[in-house]
Amino acid sequence: MEEYSEVFVGLDVAKDRHAVALAESGRTGEVRYVGEISSDSASVRRLVRKLGRPGVRLRFCYEAGPTGYGLKRDIEALGYECAVIAPSLIPRKPGDRVKTNRRDAEKLARLFRAGELTEIWTPDAAHEAIRDLIRAREAAVKDRTRKRQEIRSFLLRHGKIYPGLKAWGTRYLKWLHGLSFSYRSQQAVLQELILAESQCRERVARLEKAIEDGLLDWPLAPVVERLQALRGVQLICAATFMVEIGDVRRFANPRQLMAYLGLVPSERSTGDAVRRGGITKAGNARVRRVLAESAWTYRYPAKLGKRKYFESRHMPEVVRDIAWNAQARLTKRYRAMIARGKRSTVAVTAIARELAAFMWAIARADEQQAGT
Repeated sequence: MEEYSEVFVGLDVAKDRHAVALAESGRTGEVRYVGEISSDSASVRRLVRKLGRPGVRLRFCYEAGPTGYGLKRDIEALGYECAVIAPSLIPRKPGDRVKTNRRDAEKLARLFRAGELTEIWTPDAAHEAIRDLIRAREAAVKDRTRKRQEIRSFLLRHGKIYPGLKAWGTRYLKWLHGLSFSYRSQQAVLQELILAESQCRERVARLEKAIEDGLLDWPLAPVVERLQALRGVQLICAATFMVEIGDVRRFANPRQLMAYLGLVPSERSTGDAVRRGGITKAGNARVRRVLAESAWTYRYPAKLGKRKYFESRHMPEVVRDIAWNAQARLTKRYRAMIARGKRSTVAVTAIARELAAFMWAIARADEQQAGT
């Protein structure tokens, strides 16, 4: 068997330059600072070739951040391992008040050698492209919401109250365009606000169409389709779940997924005292949000609607069974929690937690069928 020694390389990455430090294998191995390199791909390749030598296994790591995963892909293309580290899980000394690029790179190399760093799951380029599209649509929706709030605030200040029930439908838009003010300046403000909201609305529609087109050749598109067999889960919810979670096989059971999403209760117990609090909120906030939005639909009695029936009738029987079992269980659980006096928001959070487990089951069932 060929023997080799490991060298752990910590990279403190930035937009223009990367700080590099090495940690030799072993508890007493030397930790030394190499210096800084330019952040372009050519400089990274030169560094890797310079550090690589026969009998040495290089293992690189850097913190996840705004620079993305290009550095990881460049290093792995050269045949070396590169881990992207979760910044929030890096051990820190409370009294350490000095932070420099050199110290950060050395600390990464030292902790990586000790096995104290937590690596995050990283998507491939195609997966990241779909995720960028989903997140762009989310940003557009937030922008549209802000524009609508500006319109409502402006109208409220001038006593313009919509007499109907549902806002932003066809009738509301007709009423909005028919409003008039005594001063031209106020009329100009209203028209500009309406135009800004219209542009945001059209942007959301374009991005949703782009998502539908992008899913046509995405490998996880079949899983996205089958997740929509669940009540309250439509295209955006299912796509958001898959682009943020990615490979569900990294979760051995639903409990691991629930903990990853921050949907499990926090706890501070010691001795005989058991203290549990609200959910940890330690995971992906985007997935938590879409799960909570879907969970509200389970406050109604279990029923397979006409639209959901026609959407899911061509799906495998195992998927339809999981979807119906989810609906029967979660609607019953919501009513039971409300009957015990739980707040609706608490009940919905519990439903969202279990809904994640059913989504995990459908995704794994789809993989098992693909493998048989």
